[in-house]
Order: sequence, then C-alpha cells, then structure tokens
Amino acid sequence: MLTLYHGPRTRSSRIVRLLMEMDVLDRVDVRIVGLVRRGGEGAPDPANPHPEGKVPLLVHDGVLIRESNAIILYLTDLFDSPLGVSVGDPRRGSYLSWLAYYGNVVEPVLFCNFAGIDHPALQATFRGLEEMYQRLTDALTNQPYLMGDHFSAADLLLVSAFTFAPQLVPDIPAIRDWVDRCQDRPSTARLEAYESDLPDVPTAA
Repeated sequence: MLTLYHGPRTRSSRIVRLLMEMDVLDRVDVRIVGLVRRGGEGAPDPANPHPEGKVPLLVHDGVLIRESNAIILYLTDLFDSPLGVSVGDPRRGSYLSWLAYYGNVVEPVLFCNFAGIDHPALQATFRGLEEMYQRLTDALTNQPYLMGDHFSAADLLLVSAFTFAPQLVPDIPAIRDWVDRCQDRPSTARLEAYESDLPDVPTAA
C-alpha cells in the first residue's frame, strides 16, 4: 500500500503533481495532515508519521521514504515511468545528478538568498545564485528540458523552486522559457484544481 502524507501548497504539492503526470494518483492514498506553517501557525499532527512532522512523506508497505528527491526517484522507479530514467540507461547518471543537485545546491542557495544569509563558507560549499543560474543556463541553452527533448521528473522537481518563489526566476531566456514550458503542462492546472478542492488542513490536538 502507498500512502502520501500531504499538505496543500507545500513542497509535497510537487509529489502530487508527479503522481498526476504519471497518471497514478488513484493508486496512492493521499492523507492531508496538519503542519507548522511559515510564521509558526499550526502544530505538528500526530497523524503524520514523519519524524519531524513534515511533508512530503511516502509510506510504502510500512517503509517511510522522505525528502522530495528520494520520493521522486522511488516513485519513478516503482512505476517504471518515462518521467524517470531506468537503471542501465546511459542517462541515469545525469538524472540522479539533477535530483541530488536540487537538494544539495538549489534549495540551500535559494533559502540563503531568501533569508538574506551570506557567508564565505556558504559560497565555497554551495556557490551562489549566479553560479546556479549559470548551471541551469548551460543545461538548457541547446535543449528544452534538463534531460533533453522530453519533460522529466528532474524538471518537475527543479522548476518547483521557481514556481514557489517566482521572484527568483532570472531574466535569462533559457531559464525563463524553461519555467514557462514546465508550467504550461496540464498538470499545473490539475494540481491547482485538486488542491483548491481539498478540505482545510486539520488542526492537531
């Protein structure tokens, strides 16, 4: 049994979008849980088994899978989806690298920028916005998506950072057009309609 613990309009929304893209949303039990939201509103929900009370959390036959890039890899492998890259495919290494790059570089860089945090150690470890933008520009200058001609789960993951914080989309045609291409997909409107219809997030007791 597959269960996704979800909070509308959070990082777990991209997992719902992935399930829609793979046409397997009906094969996953999506459970809405209460969360501590930005600003301190809300409270941890005892119904959420995530050890830190966060989302997304995927549970498969009792095994907990957390962190978006791990969940995306797990799901695209589990359903053998063309949005992923199978073991043995020469593109697999690039696919894994993009998934890891999101958690290891993109989120830290964007978070530090958003929070106004700067330090030489951060620049030495993660680099900064300009280096991240350049990496994306290099990948997208001669192809429409990160993995080539086809939209993949890597695009879905990385573009989510810019849809969450659109003010950080740079005025760089390769990146701006890529964001637009990703957002022009039907799953964008489907996700918005789906989350609009969800009940209010329950308040933890």
